[in-house]
Amino acid sequence: MPDAIQIPERFTSAMGFDFGTQRIGIAIGQRLTNSAEALDPIKAKDGIPNWDALQKIIDEWQPHAFVVGLPLNMDGSASDMSRRALKFAKRLEGRYHRPSYTHDERLTSYEAKGMVLENVGHKNFGDYSVDGIAARLILESWMSAHPRSGETE
Repeated sequence: MPDAIQIPERFTSAMGFDFGTQRIGIAIGQRLTNSAEALDPIKAKDGIPNWDALQKIIDEWQPHAFVVGLPLNMDGSASDMSRRALKFAKRLEGRYHRPSYTHDERLTSYEAKGMVLENVGHKNFGDYSVDGIAARLILESWMSAHPRSGETE
């Protein structure tokens, strides 16, 4: 069970991220419906995002908070990628002055690939990106784990 965190009631939208070193998947979600929509991923260079492209997306969608997938090892221990994702989450919070949360993302990319295979029937994940789908799964899982006040899980 996730640690109890207080999510202010006014936070009705959140932007989710599937952190990667070459691409960063993005999704936008509404806490009222606990649903999210995948957006186009942005390019990254060794995990550093194209901040200008990200700024445009944030300006357009105006999320109240950020949720970054934390790629833990299967035993729950931290990995180099989870440390980098945590650093990205902290940079989002510092740069955009909105709270940033992390959420265990184990197996979301695997699930996203399965969804692409089922829906498209293709293994070319370069042409059929799974990054946005993984970000959507991360964000929806986080919203489900942290319902709005008065909602039950």
